[in-house]
Formats: sequence, C-alpha cells, structure tokens
Amino acid sequence: MNEIFSIKDKVAVITGASGVLGGSLAKSFIKAGAKVVALGRNQETLDSRVKELTDSGGDAFAVEANVMNIESLENASKKIIEKYGKIDILLNIAGGNIPSATLSPEQSFFDMNISGWDEVTDLNINGTVYPSYVFGKVMAEQKKGSIINISSMAAYSAITRVAGYSAAKSAITNFTQWLASDLALKFGDKIRVNAVAPGFFIGDQNRAILLNPDGSLTDRSKKVIAKTPMQRFGEVEELNGTVQFLCSDAASFITGALIPVDGGFSAFSGV
Repeated sequence: MNEIFSIKDKVAVITGASGVLGGSLAKSFIKAGAKVVALGRNQETLDSRVKELTDSGGDAFAVEANVMNIESLENASKKIIEKYGKIDILLNIAGGNIPSATLSPEQSFFDMNISGWDEVTDLNINGTVYPSYVFGKVMAEQKKGSIINISSMAAYSAITRVAGYSAAKSAITNFTQWLASDLALKFGDKIRVNAVAPGFFIGDQNRAILLNPDGSLTDRSKKVIAKTPMQRFGEVEELNGTVQFLCSDAASFITGALIPVDGGFSAFSGV
C-alpha cells in the first residue's frame, strides 16, 4: 500500500523554493526520495537551499528563473530536461500577498494602491499560469505529470483588506479546474492538475497582521481562531502530506480538485 503514495525518483520542479512553504515542500519531497529542482530569482539563495537538500543526501538542482517571464522559464526547462530528461511534478508555490496591496483597517476599496493590485494579481495569476504553460508542455509531450497550485481561504469567501490577493487566488481555483479539464481531454488521464487551499499559517508575509510585536494575537488573529474549529494556526509542514498525496499514484483519479488544509476554517460558519 505504501508504494501507491510514493514519489520516489520523480522530478519535482518547485517555484518559490527558497521561501518558507517552498522550502518545507522541497525538504519533504527530498525525504520522500524525489529529485527536486529549486526555482527562484536569486541564485545565491537557491544555492543555499540546494546545499541544505543535498547535505541531507538528496538529489537537488538549483535553476534561476523568473516565474513571470516565459523566456526565463523556457531556458530553465531546457536545463532541467538536459539534467533529468523529464519533469514529473510542478509545484506552483511562488506567490503571496504584498504590503502595497493590503488595505489598513481604516481604508476602503477607493484608497487601494492600484499598482499594488497590479503587482499582486500579476504575481499570483501569471506566476502560476506561466510555469504551467512552460513545464506543462513537457508533461503534455510525456502524456504524464502532476501540477499543484496554491489557492487560499480567500477564494472561498471574502476576507477583508486583501482584495487583489483574494481575486487572484479565486482565479487560481478556476484556472486549476480549467487546466485540469483541458489537459485530461487533450493529452490523456495521466496528466492531473489540482490545488491546495491553505488555511492560516503564520509566515513572513502575514506575521505583522496576525501577531503583535510582543507575540500576542492581533484582533484579526482572534477572528481567525474563532472561525477555526481546531482553534490554532497551521504549521507549514502540515501541507506536505496533502501535496505529496496529490502527486502520487494514490490520487490517480483526482484532477481539478481544491483541497483545503485549514483546520476546518472553510467548513465552519462560526456559529
């Protein structure tokens, strides 16, 4: 039974691999025996990440690339194929909210920084679409592969202050369904596209919103916990098992799905 959940020897491209979530997934995939290609914009940071992975005995490769530049991604794809000969998995982890796209509690929609809106929607939509376009083409030629996108609780219902991020993650959910259907219909049942919707995890991007300088919960955090039946924030490692499952043969009949990993947040009305 364990073999069906295996990703051993699969080549996994991870965008945003130098970040907290991408790094956690990279370490988890290395531990599971996958070959990890760490993609990011800073070669020095990527090299540091890959050293961590190879020092633990894993097979990892750093490739500098910009997820919002097709030519950059195509060059990365050539390097990966030259080294490994295939791409089995694409984890579209690059993305997230940005300060200039976040409203303060006192601001309304009409106070929004439009350049911030443009930046956050471009990063989260095209930063997923472009890698899917480039690396998905390799999978289409192989007639086999798995793409995992990152959606959000903001795609389920409105979350205040993050209009651009919410709109972008809603688009990712729809794009996941669209691409899953298109690839299966045109290239066969061995190419799958799914998404994971993380609940609330404290990271570098949201720390100031969720925690006060003294480490206590902000008013926003208290609202999050009140709507989370498990009554806590998630640990980043708690996403790893779901992602690995979706990339394994155990999920061979799952495509176009959005899986919440949220401590029950999306299921609970708050009453």
